[in-house]
Amino acid sequence: MASITIKDLQEVLGVAISGDHRAFTRLAGFADASEDAIVFAENESAVARALESKAGLVLVPLVSAIVANHRVLAVKNPKYAFALIGRWFDEFNSAVVHETARVEVGATIGEKTSIGAGSLIESGVVVGERCEIGANVTIHAGTRIGSRCVLQSGVVLGSAGFGYVKGPDGRYVRFPQRGTLWIGDDVEIGANSTVDRGALGETRIGRGTKIDNLVHIAHNCILGEDVIIAAQVGMAGSCVIEDGAMLGGQVGLGERVTIGKGVMLGGQGGVLPGKRIDGEGQVFWGTPAQPVREYLRDLARLRKR
Repeated sequence: MASITIKDLQEVLGVAISGDHRAFTRLAGFADASEDAIVFAENESAVARALESKAGLVLVPLVSAIVANHRVLAVKNPKYAFALIGRWFDEFNSAVVHETARVEVGATIGEKTSIGAGSLIESGVVVGERCEIGANVTIHAGTRIGSRCVLQSGVVLGSAGFGYVKGPDGRYVRFPQRGTLWIGDDVEIGANSTVDRGALGETRIGRGTKIDNLVHIAHNCILGEDVIIAAQVGMAGSCVIEDGAMLGGQVGLGERVTIGKGVMLGGQGGVLPGKRIDGEGQVFWGTPAQPVREYLRDLARLRKR
């Protein structure tokens, strides 16, 4: 079992801690904490409850009025520090390839990457180091994945996009889907989400992007870094989502939509094909999406009718 020492905590959190020989083996909530556990508290009432627990170490805000003692560690952002410690523990997971997983000849798997039951990784796929691939994940040829990525159960990567051409007889023929899929470091993709490969070019997901469950990203979409996408979002082909944008649950994007840097698009928002939304730090809502103040104003007018 991995344990994190006070010396390790100094390196992970980048803070100076008075040296001792204590070590902790897990993260916990207040109710099930024990002397080997670390908990966090974000305000004074939570700090009081944390100190009533049996936790061996309590992460508290720097502004906390708690008298310093060996159980308390004051940090700028306790929740973020707790997450960093969690990532440290995750890195000790051994590389396990389940006996029912299938890794085809020609696939490249990085060190300390785990692959869950029933997963398939096709020939030519490249997966980086310290990735976590859940059960029943399918990664098709032409996909390249960075390091420290998390793919939850049922994820499908590099599947053929939804593109058809209507012939003179009224029947549809699939447009060639021969492109690739590139996924950067530290990307996380939730359960049963799908990301199509490019039709003729590339689908791309930038470093640090986090994607929730049941999300569909179509062919040739380009996602920047640190994008956040909540559950049940669907985007058509060739969309561009710039760095730091956030899409709420059930957002729908038509083809060739661009969501600008740092834009926040509220749940069930919709953007018509070919449109662009800009405004770093601004919130947009509704269908078609508009600044939230305008959306709420229009909603109020409708209620008065």
